[in-house]
Amino acid sequence: MRIGILGGSFDPIHVGHLILAEQSREQARLDEVWLIPSAVAPHKRSGPTASGKQRLEMVQLAISGNESFRASNLELERGDVSYTVDTLRLLVARHPDHEWFLIVGGDSAAQLDTWREPAEVCRLATPLIYARPGGTDDLSAIKRLVSSARLIEIQSQRIVGPLIDLSSTLVRERLAQQRSIRYLVPRAVEKYIETQGLYR
Repeated sequence: MRIGILGGSFDPIHVGHLILAEQSREQARLDEVWLIPSAVAPHKRSGPTASGKQRLEMVQLAISGNESFRASNLELERGDVSYTVDTLRLLVARHPDHEWFLIVGGDSAAQLDTWREPAEVCRLATPLIYARPGGTDDLSAIKRLVSSARLIEIQSQRIVGPLIDLSSTLVRERLAQQRSIRYLVPRAVEKYIETQGLYR
């Protein structure tokens, strides 16, 4: 199977994440996309606002009804800082017959050489690069990590789709200001946030 991995804090998950996942699934002809909430993201050492359980439940609500999407608690179970290379090693060991793809925004791709063991990340999974508003399609970081043949393979699988300038930070800020988040997150996630009293 061809499996796409989309990691993040998902604090909370929003429609931008879902657009990114679906466009990547369709264009890269993925069999499934696995959404993996991080325990603690390396670039956000202060940790998420919602608990791991709450973030996982919001992901599950957001993808309910899409048989091609799966929510994984892999990084939450492992705990501590969630490094992509460790997650990919574990996935490859558990599912050696799958072909792995790592879904990343253009801004993250431009900084991929700052990740832990970035060359190994690119070896274990093919990056699927999706540009974000105000971001970049700069592949110079990846170019330094892979062979010319591998770079051509990565370039051939760039994802082109709708761009939405939305972040979890913006969703949390709007909630803190008691402003509407209708249509920024799936309705089920909006109701969950309300009943759990999150981000207020």
